[in-house]
Amino acid sequence: MKALVTGGAGFIGSHLVERLLEEKNEVVVLDDFSNGSPKNLRSVQAHRSLTVQKADVSDRKSIEPFFSGVDTVYHLAALADIVPSIQHPDAYFRSNVHGTFEVMECARQARVNRVLYAASSSCYGIPDRTPTSEESEIRPEYPYALTKFLGEQIVMHWGRVYKMNVNSLRFFNVYGPRARTHGTYGAVFKVFLPQKIHGASLTIVGDGTQTRDFTYVSDVIEAMLTVARSDLRNEILNVGSGRTVSVNTIVQLLGGGKTVHIPKRPGEPDCTFADISKIRRLTGWNPKVPIEEGVGILLKHLEDFKDLPVWTTDTIEKATEDWFRYLGKEE
Repeated sequence: MKALVTGGAGFIGSHLVERLLEEKNEVVVLDDFSNGSPKNLRSVQAHRSLTVQKADVSDRKSIEPFFSGVDTVYHLAALADIVPSIQHPDAYFRSNVHGTFEVMECARQARVNRVLYAASSSCYGIPDRTPTSEESEIRPEYPYALTKFLGEQIVMHWGRVYKMNVNSLRFFNVYGPRARTHGTYGAVFKVFLPQKIHGASLTIVGDGTQTRDFTYVSDVIEAMLTVARSDLRNEILNVGSGRTVSVNTIVQLLGGGKTVHIPKRPGEPDCTFADISKIRRLTGWNPKVPIEEGVGILLKHLEDFKDLPVWTTDTIEKATEDWFRYLGKEE
Protein backbone atom coordinates (compact mmCIF):
# COMPACT_ATOMS: atom_id res chain seq x y z
CA MET A 1 0.00 0.00 0.00
CA LYS A 2 1.02 3.61 -0.54
CA ALA A 3 0.37 5.95 2.38
CA LEU A 4 0.66 9.72 2.57
CA VAL A 5 1.29 11.26 6.00
CA THR A 6 0.87 15.02 6.37
CA GLY A 7 2.89 16.25 9.32
CA GLY A 8 4.95 13.07 9.05
CA ALA A 9 8.07 14.68 10.53
CA GLY A 10 6.21 15.65 13.68
CA PHE A 11 5.85 13.84 16.99
CA ILE A 12 2.98 11.48 16.23
CA GLY A 13 3.58 11.50 12.49
CA SER A 14 7.15 10.27 12.70
CA HIS A 15 6.13 7.32 14.87
CA LEU A 16 3.39 6.50 12.36
CA VAL A 17 5.85 6.69 9.44
CA GLU A 18 8.22 4.27 11.15
CA ARG A 19 5.41 1.81 11.73
CA LEU A 20 4.09 2.06 8.17
CA LEU A 21 7.56 1.40 6.78
CA GLU A 22 8.01 -1.57 9.12
CA GLU A 23 4.85 -3.00 7.59
CA LYS A 24 6.30 -2.70 4.05
CA ASN A 25 4.24 0.30 2.92
CA GLU A 26 5.46 2.96 0.55
CA VAL A 27 5.26 6.24 2.48
CA VAL A 28 5.15 9.86 1.35
CA VAL A 29 5.67 12.54 4.03
CA LEU A 30 4.49 16.11 3.54
CA ASP A 31 5.74 18.51 6.20
CA ASP A 32 6.67 22.18 6.30
CA PHE A 33 8.84 21.58 9.40
CA SER A 34 7.18 24.34 11.39
CA ASN A 35 6.48 21.85 14.20
CA GLY A 36 8.22 18.73 12.95
CA SER A 37 11.90 18.14 12.35
CA PRO A 38 13.91 16.02 9.88
CA LYS A 39 15.72 14.50 12.87
CA ASN A 40 12.47 12.80 13.91
CA LEU A 41 12.82 10.65 10.79
CA ARG A 42 16.53 9.99 11.24
CA SER A 43 16.03 6.27 11.84
CA VAL A 44 14.31 5.83 8.47
CA GLN A 45 15.70 8.68 6.38
CA ALA A 46 17.57 6.32 4.04
CA HIS A 47 14.64 3.93 3.61
CA ARG A 48 14.04 3.22 -0.07
CA SER A 49 10.26 3.31 0.38
CA LEU A 50 10.19 6.76 1.98
CA THR A 51 9.76 10.11 0.24
CA VAL A 52 9.96 13.29 2.32
CA GLN A 53 8.75 16.52 0.75
CA LYS A 54 8.86 19.93 2.38
CA ALA A 55 5.45 21.41 1.66
CA ASP A 56 2.68 23.51 3.20
CA VAL A 57 -0.64 21.67 3.13
CA SER A 58 -2.48 24.94 2.55
CA ASP A 59 -0.68 25.28 -0.81
CA ARG A 60 -2.54 22.93 -3.14
CA LYS A 61 -0.14 23.28 -6.06
CA SER A 62 2.79 22.11 -3.94
CA ILE A 63 1.04 19.04 -2.49
CA GLU A 64 -1.34 17.86 -5.21
CA PRO A 65 1.17 15.76 -7.21
CA PHE A 66 1.98 13.59 -4.19
CA PHE A 67 -1.55 12.19 -3.84
CA SER A 68 -1.33 10.19 -7.04
CA GLY A 69 -1.64 6.46 -6.40
CA VAL A 70 -2.09 6.92 -2.65
CA ASP A 71 -4.28 4.38 -0.86
CA THR A 72 -4.56 6.05 2.57
CA VAL A 73 -4.01 9.63 3.71
CA TYR A 74 -3.20 10.19 7.37
CA HIS A 75 -3.78 13.90 7.95
CA LEU A 76 -1.80 15.01 10.99
CA ALA A 77 -0.35 18.33 9.80
CA ALA A 78 -1.51 21.17 12.04
CA LEU A 79 -0.36 24.06 14.15
CA ALA A 80 -0.71 23.26 17.84
CA ASP A 81 -0.48 24.92 21.29
CA ILE A 82 -2.89 27.28 22.99
CA VAL A 83 -1.14 30.63 23.40
CA PRO A 84 0.16 30.95 19.81
CA SER A 85 -3.34 30.17 18.54
CA ILE A 86 -4.69 33.08 20.59
CA GLN A 87 -1.97 35.38 19.31
CA HIS A 88 -2.06 34.28 15.66
CA PRO A 89 -5.52 32.89 14.83
CA ASP A 90 -5.01 33.65 11.14
CA ALA A 91 -2.08 31.23 10.90
CA TYR A 92 -4.07 28.53 12.70
CA PHE A 93 -7.07 28.98 10.44
CA ARG A 94 -4.87 28.80 7.35
CA SER A 95 -3.05 25.66 8.49
CA ASN A 96 -5.73 23.71 10.33
CA VAL A 97 -8.85 24.69 8.39
CA HIS A 98 -7.78 25.78 4.91
CA GLY A 99 -4.97 23.18 4.97
CA THR A 100 -7.48 20.44 5.73
CA PHE A 101 -9.73 21.67 2.91
CA GLU A 102 -6.81 21.44 0.46
CA VAL A 103 -5.85 17.96 1.66
CA MET A 104 -9.42 16.74 1.25
CA GLU A 105 -9.71 18.22 -2.22
CA CYS A 106 -6.42 16.63 -3.28
CA ALA A 107 -7.57 13.29 -1.86
CA ARG A 108 -10.92 13.59 -3.62
CA GLN A 109 -9.42 14.45 -6.99
CA ALA A 110 -6.88 11.62 -6.69
CA ARG A 111 -9.62 9.15 -5.66
CA VAL A 112 -7.76 8.16 -2.51
CA ASN A 113 -9.34 5.11 -0.88
CA ARG A 114 -9.49 6.43 2.68
CA VAL A 115 -8.59 9.43 4.83
CA LEU A 116 -7.85 9.34 8.55
CA TYR A 117 -7.94 12.66 10.38
CA ALA A 118 -6.06 13.37 13.61
CA ALA A 119 -8.57 15.37 15.64
CA SER A 120 -8.23 16.81 19.14
CA SER A 121 -10.09 16.21 22.36
CA SER A 122 -9.73 19.94 23.01
CA CYS A 123 -12.96 20.34 21.04
CA TYR A 124 -14.85 19.24 24.18
CA GLY A 125 -13.56 22.24 26.13
CA ILE A 126 -14.71 21.89 29.73
CA PRO A 127 -17.10 18.93 29.52
CA ASP A 128 -20.09 18.38 31.77
CA ARG A 129 -19.33 14.69 32.14
CA THR A 130 -16.31 12.40 32.31
CA PRO A 131 -15.51 9.98 30.83
CA THR A 132 -16.42 12.11 27.83
CA SER A 133 -18.11 10.42 24.88
CA GLU A 134 -18.14 11.40 21.22
CA GLU A 135 -21.71 12.66 21.61
CA SER A 136 -20.70 15.29 24.17
CA GLU A 137 -21.26 18.96 23.41
CA ILE A 138 -18.52 20.70 21.44
CA ARG A 139 -17.15 23.70 23.36
CA PRO A 140 -13.79 24.89 22.00
CA GLU A 141 -12.18 27.35 24.39
CA TYR A 142 -9.43 28.77 22.14
CA PRO A 143 -8.59 29.03 18.43
CA TYR A 144 -6.47 25.86 18.28
CA ALA A 145 -9.40 23.78 19.55
CA LEU A 146 -11.82 25.53 17.20
CA THR A 147 -9.67 25.12 14.11
CA LYS A 148 -9.04 21.44 14.77
CA PHE A 149 -12.77 20.89 15.13
CA LEU A 150 -13.52 22.83 11.95
CA GLY A 151 -10.96 20.63 10.18
CA GLU A 152 -12.79 17.57 11.44
CA GLN A 153 -16.08 18.98 10.16
CA ILE A 154 -14.56 19.44 6.70
CA VAL A 155 -13.31 15.85 6.66
CA MET A 156 -16.65 14.40 7.75
CA HIS A 157 -18.60 16.65 5.36
CA TRP A 158 -16.45 15.57 2.40
CA GLY A 159 -17.06 11.98 3.44
CA ARG A 160 -20.84 12.45 3.32
CA VAL A 161 -21.13 14.66 0.24
CA TYR A 162 -18.46 13.07 -1.96
CA LYS A 163 -18.90 9.51 -0.66
CA MET A 164 -15.33 9.34 0.57
CA ASN A 165 -14.10 6.83 3.15
CA VAL A 166 -13.17 9.03 6.10
CA ASN A 167 -12.76 8.62 9.85
CA SER A 168 -11.67 11.01 12.59
CA LEU A 169 -9.82 10.14 15.79
CA ARG A 170 -9.95 12.54 18.72
CA PHE A 171 -6.67 12.15 20.61
CA PHE A 172 -6.40 12.75 24.36
CA ASN A 173 -3.11 14.13 25.78
CA VAL A 174 -0.66 12.18 23.64
CA TYR A 175 2.86 11.86 25.09
CA GLY A 176 6.04 9.95 24.40
CA PRO A 177 9.53 10.29 22.88
CA ARG A 178 9.92 12.99 20.22
CA ALA A 179 7.07 15.08 21.59
CA ARG A 180 7.24 18.53 20.03
CA THR A 181 10.41 20.19 21.24
CA HIS A 182 10.12 23.81 20.13
CA GLY A 183 10.11 26.52 22.75
CA THR A 184 6.40 27.30 23.09
CA TYR A 185 5.02 26.89 26.61
CA GLY A 186 2.51 24.06 26.73
CA ALA A 187 2.24 20.37 27.48
CA VAL A 188 3.14 19.14 30.95
CA PHE A 189 5.97 16.77 29.98
CA LYS A 190 7.58 19.40 27.77
CA VAL A 191 7.66 21.65 30.83
CA PHE A 192 8.56 19.13 33.51
CA LEU A 193 11.33 17.18 31.75
CA PRO A 194 13.70 20.12 31.08
CA GLN A 195 13.06 21.29 34.65
CA LYS A 196 13.99 17.84 35.92
CA ILE A 197 17.15 17.62 33.81
CA HIS A 198 18.42 20.96 35.13
CA GLY A 199 17.34 20.46 38.74
CA ALA A 200 14.77 23.26 38.63
CA SER A 201 11.48 23.29 40.50
CA LEU A 202 8.59 21.59 38.73
CA THR A 203 5.89 24.19 38.10
CA ILE A 204 2.53 22.69 39.06
CA VAL A 205 -0.58 24.46 37.80
CA GLY A 206 -3.08 24.98 40.62
CA ASP A 207 -2.96 22.34 43.32
CA GLY A 208 -1.99 19.52 40.94
CA THR A 209 -5.10 17.48 41.61
CA GLN A 210 -6.41 18.07 38.09
CA THR A 211 -6.30 14.89 36.04
CA ARG A 212 -5.48 14.10 32.44
CA ASP A 213 -5.97 11.14 30.13
CA PHE A 214 -2.32 10.69 29.13
CA THR A 215 -2.20 8.44 26.06
CA TYR A 216 1.10 6.90 25.00
CA VAL A 217 2.07 7.51 21.40
CA SER A 218 2.36 3.83 20.40
CA ASP A 219 -1.24 3.27 21.50
CA VAL A 220 -2.31 6.17 19.29
CA ILE A 221 -0.44 4.71 16.31
CA GLU A 222 -2.07 1.33 16.88
CA ALA A 223 -5.49 2.98 17.00
CA MET A 224 -4.87 4.77 13.72
CA LEU A 225 -3.73 1.63 11.94
CA THR A 226 -6.57 -0.43 13.39
CA VAL A 227 -9.16 2.03 12.09
CA ALA A 228 -7.41 2.36 8.73
CA ARG A 229 -7.55 -1.41 8.25
CA SER A 230 -11.19 -1.65 9.29
CA ASP A 231 -14.40 -1.28 7.31
CA LEU A 232 -15.47 1.78 9.32
CA ARG A 233 -16.67 4.82 7.40
CA ASN A 234 -17.63 8.31 8.58
CA GLU A 235 -16.96 7.59 12.24
CA ILE A 236 -15.64 9.91 14.96
CA LEU A 237 -13.77 8.02 17.66
CA ASN A 238 -12.09 8.96 20.92
CA VAL A 239 -8.60 7.62 21.55
CA GLY A 240 -7.47 7.61 25.18
CA SER A 241 -5.63 5.53 27.74
CA GLY A 242 -8.62 4.13 29.62
CA ARG A 243 -7.73 5.99 32.82
CA THR A 244 -7.03 9.46 34.14
CA VAL A 245 -4.02 10.53 36.23
CA SER A 246 -3.37 13.61 38.36
CA VAL A 247 -0.52 16.02 37.69
CA ASN A 248 0.69 15.32 41.23
CA THR A 249 0.97 11.63 40.31
CA ILE A 250 3.05 12.57 37.26
CA VAL A 251 5.40 14.51 39.53
CA GLN A 252 5.85 11.43 41.71
CA LEU A 253 6.43 9.17 38.70
CA LEU A 254 9.14 11.57 37.55
CA GLY A 255 10.89 11.12 40.89
CA GLY A 256 9.46 14.01 42.87
CA GLY A 257 11.78 16.84 43.87
CA LYS A 258 11.28 20.56 44.28
CA THR A 259 7.92 21.94 43.20
CA VAL A 260 6.28 25.34 42.98
CA HIS A 261 2.62 26.10 42.35
CA ILE A 262 1.41 28.60 39.75
CA PRO A 263 -2.09 30.00 39.15
CA LYS A 264 -4.72 27.79 37.60
CA ARG A 265 -5.37 28.74 33.98
CA PRO A 266 -8.75 29.71 32.51
CA GLY A 267 -10.31 27.55 29.84
CA GLU A 268 -8.76 24.30 31.12
CA PRO A 269 -10.85 21.41 32.45
CA ASP A 270 -10.18 19.85 35.83
CA CYS A 271 -10.35 16.45 34.15
CA THR A 272 -9.82 15.04 30.68
CA PHE A 273 -10.93 11.44 30.39
CA ALA A 274 -11.96 9.71 27.18
CA ASP A 275 -14.88 7.36 26.93
CA ILE A 276 -13.26 4.85 24.56
CA SER A 277 -16.09 2.32 24.57
CA LYS A 278 -16.99 3.15 20.95
CA ILE A 279 -13.60 2.39 19.40
CA ARG A 280 -13.30 -0.69 21.58
CA ARG A 281 -16.69 -1.95 20.43
CA LEU A 282 -16.22 -1.20 16.75
CA THR A 283 -12.59 -2.28 16.30
CA GLY A 284 -11.42 -4.25 19.32
CA TRP A 285 -8.60 -1.75 19.90
CA ASN A 286 -7.39 -1.31 23.46
CA PRO A 287 -4.60 0.86 24.93
CA LYS A 288 -1.63 -1.18 26.16
CA VAL A 289 0.87 1.21 27.76
CA PRO A 290 0.05 2.30 31.34
CA ILE A 291 1.26 5.70 32.49
CA GLU A 292 3.88 4.14 34.76
CA GLU A 293 5.50 2.38 31.82
CA GLY A 294 5.19 5.38 29.52
CA VAL A 295 6.84 7.76 31.98
CA GLY A 296 9.61 5.21 32.49
CA ILE A 297 10.30 5.25 28.76
CA LEU A 298 10.33 9.06 28.73
CA LEU A 299 12.88 9.12 31.54
CA LYS A 300 15.18 7.05 29.33
CA HIS A 301 14.90 9.79 26.69
CA LEU A 302 15.60 12.77 28.97
CA GLU A 303 18.44 13.94 26.74
CA ASP A 304 15.90 14.72 24.02
CA PHE A 305 14.59 17.54 26.22
CA LYS A 306 17.85 19.03 27.51
CA ASP A 307 17.92 21.96 25.07
CA LEU A 308 14.35 23.09 25.71
CA PRO A 309 13.66 26.21 27.78
CA VAL A 310 13.64 25.67 31.53
CA TRP A 311 10.41 27.35 32.49
CA THR A 312 10.23 29.38 35.72
CA THR A 313 7.30 31.07 37.41
CA ASP A 314 8.36 34.40 35.87
CA THR A 315 8.79 33.15 32.31
CA ILE A 316 5.52 31.19 32.49
CA GLU A 317 3.69 34.29 33.73
CA LYS A 318 5.05 36.25 30.79
CA ALA A 319 4.31 33.49 28.25
CA THR A 320 0.72 33.08 29.40
CA GLU A 321 -0.27 36.75 29.65
CA ASP A 322 -2.50 36.47 26.59
CA TRP A 323 -3.95 33.21 27.89
CA PHE A 324 -5.26 34.97 30.99
CA ARG A 325 -6.08 38.16 29.08
CA TYR A 326 -8.35 36.55 26.53
CA LEU A 327 -9.64 33.42 28.27
CA GLY A 328 -10.07 34.82 31.76
CA LYS A 329 -13.51 35.84 32.98
CA GLU A 330 -14.62 39.34 32.10
CA GLU A 331 -14.73 41.81 34.96
